[in-house]
Amino acid sequence: MQMEIYFDGNKKVNASYNGHVIKTDQPLEAGGDASSSAPFDLFLASIGTCAGIYIKSFCDQRAIPTENIRIKQTMSFNRELRLVDRINLEIELPADFPGKYKDAVINAANLCAVKKHLAHPPNIDVSTRVMQTV
Repeated sequence: MQMEIYFDGNKKVNASYNGHVIKTDQPLEAGGDASSSAPFDLFLASIGTCAGIYIKSFCDQRAIPTENIRIKQTMSFNRELRLVDRINLEIELPADFPGKYKDAVINAANLCAVKKHLAHPPNIDVSTRVMQTV
């Protein structure tokens, strides 16, 4: 698995991965152009959207409509640590959602690969390599 990160002017930093370009930028107050989401915003969004795909798959397998299901994600910021220290996902289900699946939909959300990686974070090694000029 390999992803290429490259710079695209001002504060834009993009990633090329699996044939897609993931664009990022910084907000105006951080010197960016606010043309895309900031990298940390994408990190936070990956948690809720990952849980969402597991919920969607669970419901699709049971022919349960998902258009009225919402996930509300709230984050608590610890000012002392200067880090998000709690993330809450609240799955809002429509009144006609089958009651027997309420716990199961929570279990489906907990299968999220992003959440599992946060529970067991990978080591991140940073190094440099000087490219040869041609």
